[in-house]
Amino acid sequence: MQIQLTGHHVELTPNLRRYVDRKVGRVARHFDQVTSARVILTAERQSSKAEATLHVSGAELFANATHHDMFAAIDLLADRIDGQVRRHKEKLTDHHRAEGSIKTRFD
Repeated sequence: MQIQLTGHHVELTPNLRRYVDRKVGRVARHFDQVTSARVILTAERQSSKAEATLHVSGAELFANATHHDMFAAIDLLADRIDGQVRRHKEKLTDHHRAEGSIKTRFD
């Protein structure tokens, strides 16, 4: 998965880059069809905002989070995008696959 990181009014330190890579990269553990991610970190007056757009097979997922601490905003963002990826994966799985193999007592 390729992660593109952009900062608005934020200096992107190597420590911050590693943290985003680790947190957003864990999404690949749940769903391996994530092709790319775009993460934008923004510092405003009293808060920090993190937003991400993930390109997955069949969809584009977006989430954002705001907190007064940048690292906490990244944590919230990672939790939200992880939940969306799990829900998207659940939609793709065929839950009726075993339905045709069930024998009834009338067979």
